[in-house]
Amino acid sequence: MDIVEFFQLSSGKWFSQRTNHHLNEQKTKVGRSDVVLELLDKADPEVIKLCEQHQINPELALCGARVTWNGFMDGETSKQAGTTVLVPIADPNQSNAGRLLRYMDSRGRISAAGQYTLGSDEVLTLTTDHNSMQMEERLWFASPNLRLRTTVLKRADGVSNASFCSEIRMGVTQAPEPAATAGNAQ
Repeated sequence: MDIVEFFQLSSGKWFSQRTNHHLNEQKTKVGRSDVVLELLDKADPEVIKLCEQHQINPELALCGARVTWNGFMDGETSKQAGTTVLVPIADPNQSNAGRLLRYMDSRGRISAAGQYTLGSDEVLTLTTDHNSMQMEERLWFASPNLRLRTTVLKRADGVSNASFCSEIRMGVTQAPEPAATAGNAQ
């Protein structure tokens, strides 16, 4: 599997259950959200714009993905909603590794670049350093309709969070049946 195939397998609408562990405060919160991943062609204007923001030739983009989420954490009154665009750029010296460009439109606009690695075990690892924090996210499929995700967030001030998500596909879309033509109409 490569990164494009991983994104293709991830496309669709998912129900996500999350458990967050605030390690310094020894608090745990749970939450739920709907997550939609839409594949973008590498010629999509959002993909091109993100590449240009990072001064990367858009021709190097392998594909793109727009991820939207809408949910909440127990004990919080405000919803957690947002959108991010992801664009993988292959590393010419490594197979299944490269840069991952990310644009977030959630609680302010953030544009960041990180790294991705897709291991032989088909676990996708995303690492992003932004300002004073580092995030490592690992995603893998337990089955075609069950995806698992762990995230570790470390800030320079020593605050750390860890989370685990189980994501269940909320329906599999099927390709439309071919339209009947005059030659094969019954």
